[in-house]
Amino acid sequence: GAFTGIQWDPMQKLRLTQPEKLLLRSGEANPIDYTLNNAEESTAYVKVVLKVLAEASGASGPSSKVSHLKGMLPDDEALQILYTDPMGVVTHYAITKLYDIICCLKEKKAGSDVSIGATFYNEDDGNLLDEWRPLLRVLHLGGSGDAFAQRGAAYCLAHILMAGCPSQRFATNRSLKINHASVVEPLQALISWITSQLQSSASSSLSLVTPTLTSLMTCPEARTMFANSGGIGYLSRHLRNGTKSSKTNSGASVQQLYELCFCLWTITYECNTSKMIRTTFVRDHAVHALVDLVSSAPREKVVRVALSALRSLAQCTAEASPSSSSDSKKEVTGATFLSEMIGCGLIKYVDQMKERQWTDIDIVDDLTVLHKLLHENFKEMSTWDVYLAEVQSGSLEWGFLHTEKFFKENARKFEGDNGDFSVVKMLVALTACNDEEVQAIACYDLGEFVRHYPNGRVIARSLGAKDIVMRLVDHSNEELQRHALTAVSKMMVSNWAAVH
Repeated sequence: GAFTGIQWDPMQKLRLTQPEKLLLRSGEANPIDYTLNNAEESTAYVKVVLKVLAEASGASGPSSKVSHLKGMLPDDEALQILYTDPMGVVTHYAITKLYDIICCLKEKKAGSDVSIGATFYNEDDGNLLDEWRPLLRVLHLGGSGDAFAQRGAAYCLAHILMAGCPSQRFATNRSLKINHASVVEPLQALISWITSQLQSSASSSLSLVTPTLTSLMTCPEARTMFANSGGIGYLSRHLRNGTKSSKTNSGASVQQLYELCFCLWTITYECNTSKMIRTTFVRDHAVHALVDLVSSAPREKVVRVALSALRSLAQCTAEASPSSSSDSKKEVTGATFLSEMIGCGLIKYVDQMKERQWTDIDIVDDLTVLHKLLHENFKEMSTWDVYLAEVQSGSLEWGFLHTEKFFKENARKFEGDNGDFSVVKMLVALTACNDEEVQAIACYDLGEFVRHYPNGRVIARSLGAKDIVMRLVDHSNEELQRHALTAVSKMMVSNWAAVH
């Protein structure tokens, strides 16, 4: 309602010329497709709208009233706020117009003379228009920001910048000259803003960036840049937190979980060509996050994209980008991810899911492939390999790996290849995790290590196991308390079998 009441003549702050005002009025009087009829007129109109945004948003931070609005206003209230906060209304008007422009240009046929590339890039040198900068400034508004303007500005900027990436040339006129170098710095600035928002665990921060991020991740150049900026870790953390909080109806919504998982899935397509991205998927425990999603099954569409991501990781290779290291055992490939999946208990979930009747053929196909790969890999793994994968995943579950028989047979292997007892260190760390069952199992395993490894009591104490487990003896969870007390007793008594 407020947009229709905007009068350009009295708004001296916008510093609009008469031709610019006429262009804005023409844009209001005609359908957007008519206004964007040819590349020259389209660029002229876009420059005016961006100028309006530049002058209205200013450097003084978010507007006093409009930036705090949470929804639509009745027409009379909207007109009233136009008089009390005119620049705030104009900022939202410019963002809305730019969004309409981007949507209209996206719908143009491939190869059209009027496109995002033809509109937002100079015809002579192919560089991005200088007028794009206000969009970035809107993202960095101080104070509490302006969610509507920031979300819209990010989305528009993403599509403008993607049009300048070589991989997207199919969507624009191939004869159009675009200088990709002019896009690199703005794209990095946009992705830096997105990652800064992802550092927050708030659902409101997610809603600011997920529409933009899902669009950006369709572009290989943006995927690689986002992964290089720590994106895989941020996505994995939000997925883990979202899976935990879905039981309490807090944190990320089901739609946000789907969008975050979709983004992670698209990045898996870069694994075959990037050693760095494969290594980062391992380092940031992305498999653990994806398996948690599959096991919690928030919605079928979330399960579908999580399974697709897991399948993509399971089938990735290092042939196109091998490690420079001579040690092939350290090469991250699909086998590495399959071992992680087995450690996280994915075999059990896939076996259960294969028994269900799925209407989505993609889920059926992914389950079939994963079932085959997981079982083939499992056959090749020793019992110790499976245990090691489970401890590394942090997803400990009671079973044959946590028995006296297992520790009798494998106690020496806890030394590790380098004699640094890295597995024992991981178990000590797991006694301080947030999952009480995992803590209890870690306590049991430490106690059994002490029993069956020569001088295990001294090793465990030197790694701080006794002190950290001792703190759990008074835990409110009786099961955890019992296993902690038993583990401490084993660390203190030299002949546990005789006492027991």
